[in-house]
Amino acid sequence: MPRKFIERFKRIDEIIKNKSSGTPAQLAAKLDISESTLYEFIAVMKEMGAPIQYDKFAQRYVYEFPGHFNISFLEK
Repeated sequence: MPRKFIERFKRIDEIIKNKSSGTPAQLAAKLDISESTLYEFIAVMKEMGAPIQYDKFAQRYVYEFPGHFNISFLEK
């Protein structure tokens, strides 16, 4: 997976944790990607266990419970 993709995952995580994602269109613009590409990133993050939800009232993405998204090698 190219470094650019990993950096986007990290950036999405950071933005969600900071509660500054805004609408899908706004978040896609912040990342300089299309909305459809954003939805693909969100879907992959969810498949990897990230509890991402869209809060319609606040109009932003949130995590259902505290945590962070991590892509790394863990030594046993």
